[in-house]
Amino acid sequence: MKNSPSALFESSITSLPLLQRGKVRDIYDIDNQHMLIVTTDRLSAFDVVMPTPIPGKGRVLTEVANFWFDFFKDLIPNHLSTMNLKDVLPDDKERAQVQGRAIIVKKLRALPVEAIVRGYLIGSGWKDYQQTSAVCGITLRAGLELADQLPHAIYTPSTKADVGAHDVNIDFNRTVELIGQKHAEQMREVSIEIYTRAAEYALERGIIIADTKFEFGLDESDNLVLIDEVLTPDSSRFWPANQYQPGSSPPSYDKQYVRDYLETLEWDKTPPGPELPEDVIHNTAEKYLEAQKLLTK
Repeated sequence: MKNSPSALFESSITSLPLLQRGKVRDIYDIDNQHMLIVTTDRLSAFDVVMPTPIPGKGRVLTEVANFWFDFFKDLIPNHLSTMNLKDVLPDDKERAQVQGRAIIVKKLRALPVEAIVRGYLIGSGWKDYQQTSAVCGITLRAGLELADQLPHAIYTPSTKADVGAHDVNIDFNRTVELIGQKHAEQMREVSIEIYTRAAEYALERGIIIADTKFEFGLDESDNLVLIDEVLTPDSSRFWPANQYQPGSSPPSYDKQYVRDYLETLEWDKTPPGPELPEDVIHNTAEKYLEAQKLLTK
């Protein structure tokens, strides 16, 4: 399924050069210092882009990410520019296509590490713990159950994979080799701080943030800058607090719902992804929208 009146699978801007189509975002060049990032309604699961878009998903991700960028602006600078979308896309039709889902960002040197913070034992962390009593090399106490809250948030970075490839978990020493001691320590410290503050805020609004990932870049002065997306249903695992029960995998406000559906199929998790049925599309869109309302209203 391509673009429809309610969904944008792929943006089409001819007035700017296309730099890249990622799993979810289309990136266009503006000038030497700025880029336009359009968050489409594409959805990726198991590192494969599904052929079926989720209507409105891109707008939800954009609003939620912008909310958090503003929330944490006093803690760490972010990549958002003050440029106006109308100045970048003067054509009304082009601008209307991406309104509410496009941001103008500063060009930065993206760091090749995904900063993952886990507050609960779920997903690949649970599988790792069952086999090794540790998560990404961090030993945890015995007897933890599926979805248990960890004694404290843990930092488990990974490499950043290209579209269609899988991220690889790495230890802290490897991040030092990749980006240097100073930035590795800063990234770890600020990631845990952001997660901890956000988790407290979200819990007051009925959402448990089980885990999340952040991405960072460096500006011309080598300062660490928060980039990409922040604490969205795509980059995080959101659970309704009133349905949380350790020992079982909670329902979610994020794309885990799609992953769970895909696990029921005879699909080998390689491209192409299967078409999603109408009920999965509708329910996923509703979950994203509900998370947005709870967090940003």
